[in-house]
Amino acid sequence: MTLGIRYAARSDVGMLREGNEDSAYAGAHLLAVADGMGGHVGGEIASAAAIEALRKLDKELPATELLAALEHTVKSANDNLHRIVESDPALQGMGTTLTAMLWAGNQVALVHIGDSRAYLLRDGSLFQITHDHTLVQSLVDEGRISPDEAASHPQRSLLLRALDGRGEVDPDLSLREAKVGDRYLLCSDGLSSVVTAETIFQVLTDVDDADQAVRNLIDLANRGGGPDNITCVVADVVELGQQQQPGGPGRAVGAAANAAPSSDLPGGGGAAPTAIDTPAGRAAQLRDTMPQPPVAVDEMPPPAGPMNEPVGAAPPPAAMRQPMSRRDARRAGRGGPRRWTWLVVTAGVVVVALAAGGFATVKYLQDGYYIGAENGHVVLFRGTSQKVPGLPLSKKAAQKDQPNPPILVADLPADRAKAVQDTYPVKGSPAVAVNDLKTAVCKYSLQQEAGKVVIVKGKEQKSCREAKVKGSELKTAELPQADADAVEKGMHSFIGVAGAERKLAELTTLKERCAAKDPQVKDCPQDGADKP
Repeated sequence: MTLGIRYAARSDVGMLREGNEDSAYAGAHLLAVADGMGGHVGGEIASAAAIEALRKLDKELPATELLAALEHTVKSANDNLHRIVESDPALQGMGTTLTAMLWAGNQVALVHIGDSRAYLLRDGSLFQITHDHTLVQSLVDEGRISPDEAASHPQRSLLLRALDGRGEVDPDLSLREAKVGDRYLLCSDGLSSVVTAETIFQVLTDVDDADQAVRNLIDLANRGGGPDNITCVVADVVELGQQQQPGGPGRAVGAAANAAPSSDLPGGGGAAPTAIDTPAGRAAQLRDTMPQPPVAVDEMPPPAGPMNEPVGAAPPPAAMRQPMSRRDARRAGRGGPRRWTWLVVTAGVVVVALAAGGFATVKYLQDGYYIGAENGHVVLFRGTSQKVPGLPLSKKAAQKDQPNPPILVADLPADRAKAVQDTYPVKGSPAVAVNDLKTAVCKYSLQQEAGKVVIVKGKEQKSCREAKVKGSELKTAELPQADADAVEKGMHSFIGVAGAERKLAELTTLKERCAAKDPQVKDCPQDGADKP
């Protein structure tokens, strides 16, 4: 049996955003959605770069190579984002979600990272076949909050994983088995965070035409406030019979449709936005997203086996009924209760009132640093200082990365001490941030006062208040000449009073050894030099 897909893809800027940071692609072998972040330009570049890398997979591949091809390409796209940011530091913080499906016969490889989603409508039931990589989803998984609470949680936009070039990418990868009559939806959270699963199910069930289904879904999201860019790809699995495979490449929408060739970009890959705002350009973009004719995926589907069983929320093959049309599914649905997965619990339209753009990405306990205080000491933390009840979002960085010697918050100038107590994120290298504090801290030095060695804090430091911390009976005249000179010139300076006290004790020992005429101590003062 020859399988093919009939698909449609569209992307809409929404009601509140000025630009479109979403990108998508639909072709004979590949469907993909990417939701960019990091500001208008950065989000466009990140999502378009991800789609540009993936679209090269829109070709015939053996079913056994699907997962490896997706994994390799996603890692390459992540590396390319790293190169782009390195070439233009202004793009620091950009990234993208990515949900994509690669087809070969009845085998479908799925890759997912972030909070874009993939849904499957099969035999009258809707299944979410991806798992959101968000903070609130992790709280739901752990039973800390309910799905209803997640819908209105103040941190619902925080991502735990994304494609951002800042470290090793860790996407979800799975292999699924497609059936004739299946309908797949890939979408950005501009749809799924506004339109309920029940409404999505209704549209996918009632509207046979793929392009009209996409239009209806986008229209519903805009009616719900359209707080974010909205991107949808709908694909129907069909039997081609005697139809021939049509030629021509797939089509990109959103930021990827306006992208320059990858060779023109910083870092040698990805895509950059270019304006195509002419009547002809707009018409071409609309034409590019019209439903495509059935496309042959593979003449001979690979045999089913244990590795090809559906995974995730979808039921196992044994539980599936025979394929039926969506019209039949609607009739069956009206005659009895529909089967639903847990995702339908979040019923109701969630209007996310976002006045300013984007969603934040947090690499939970993996990337990002901030400076804070613990037990009166300056501490380098890894993660984010944002607080969420019941879930720690940070931990202390490795001991080798901590200030050494330790820095007391009380030893910092007033403005720096307040900043540490309030916590602040590290921009750039954490080692540079720690060294900056080492430079700013008010140091303790050995000084000469009335011929005696004393410990003074903040000597000749502009932002520090100079103060004598500790006196002693040790006279500089009792020390070897080199040590006496070092004290007079203030050459012994330390972070923390403990270092200064150790040095004072060391000099006291030298004085005693000189008095005992220790031959191993050189340059001791002559007898009587220490007498008034």
